[in-house]
Amino acid sequence: MKTTFAFLCLALLALVSAQSNLQSVSREYPDAEIISKIDLMDVRKDFYEFTMNDIDGNPVDFSSFKGKKLLIVNVASKCGYTPQYAALQELYETYKDQITILAFPANNFGGQEPGSNEDIKSFCTENYGVTFPIFEKISVKGVDKHPLYRWLSDKSMNGWNNTEPSWNFCKYFVSEKGELIKFFPSSVKPMDEEIIALIKS
Repeated sequence: MKTTFAFLCLALLALVSAQSNLQSVSREYPDAEIISKIDLMDVRKDFYEFTMNDIDGNPVDFSSFKGKKLLIVNVASKCGYTPQYAALQELYETYKDQITILAFPANNFGGQEPGSNEDIKSFCTENYGVTFPIFEKISVKGVDKHPLYRWLSDKSMNGWNNTEPSWNFCKYFVSEKGELIKFFPSSVKPMDEEIIALIKS
């Protein structure tokens, strides 16, 4: 009886502690109600299980990318690296039979993607003639990081990599089998020889 009572006390203390930690996070991050919209138990380990909305709000099932190499890029419209949109489009046009580029607008760095999804789509189309897939704006870092970017930056999910984006236009190369192959920082240009080599391999 004493053992059971002690166990119940410990369980109650753990529950109170967990609730206190969540309240602490909510105080530290005023917008942390977003957390309730993201399933923190969502620990997908299969890249193709994701479904995300494109820039027009249409759901895209990632299983449709099976058999194709992917370059996943967090993008922004007001960044020093924004001209990389042109090189991304060039890469896409040159190798679209082998690779697809998935662009994810994010406002995590320097407030450099403040616009709406409609603003972002217009900017990309009018200034760079973008035809590769662009998705709805998400968070790629921090307490509200999207599950896709948790997968990309957590080795317990992707198998080896813990590096998350350090700025806009970081790049993740995913194989035609849905395996994360390589991370590239913002400074690596889309038409870099190493990226081209991975596409051709």
